[in-house]
Amino acid sequence: MAHFEVVETQGMKMIKAVINGETVRAESGALHYMQGDIELETKLPSAGGFLKAMVTKENIIRPTYTGTGEIFFGPPIFGEYLILDMNNESWILDQGAYVCSTIEIEVGVQRNKAVTALLGGEGLFQTKVEGSGQVVAQAWGPIQVIDLENDKLTVDGSFAIAREASLNFSAQKATKSILGSMASGEGIVNVIEGTGRVYLAPVPNIHQNVIDTVVSSIYIPSS
Repeated sequence: MAHFEVVETQGMKMIKAVINGETVRAESGALHYMQGDIELETKLPSAGGFLKAMVTKENIIRPTYTGTGEIFFGPPIFGEYLILDMNNESWILDQGAYVCSTIEIEVGVQRNKAVTALLGGEGLFQTKVEGSGQVVAQAWGPIQVIDLENDKLTVDGSFAIAREASLNFSAQKATKSILGSMASGEGIVNVIEGTGRVYLAPVPNIHQNVIDTVVSSIYIPSS
């Protein structure tokens, strides 16, 4: 099976995929460079697939890489990459977290409840990955592992990078009353309940924060 590993240069990280007559799938635009006898293929979706993408805002054009050699996926970040080893499992990834996966993994869409999507900050649709193989996700800071055993995790923000699909996800008031939630300063929080694992990245990497701030402040005049 194809193998993924995190490589680091001057503090910045990328994903290295090693394939030997195998195929991997990646997010559109994730390729940094590759070496070897590798064929890149992009299949255009059906008309129904395009319509689904317009509704979900989810990228459905994900190229595949087949052959023998090494592929480096980016962009290079100061944050962290999470490699999930899945065994007939289902996971929900934060928007924009998916990077690449082995071809055996099915990449689809999870629809959140309308109220949760509106108030929780995660959006109406998130990426769902299913099957057996490896999935790589990215986070903008150090990753913490939270294991729930018939328990509840309350998160003030959208920094749950990945959660098992068996967990219940909802947006709720921080306290029992609306006024109490407003007075607490927390307002609406995301609540994850049940039994399963959650990966959080609550503290962004300071270097990545600086880069994002600079990039977002650059003004590019229209032609």
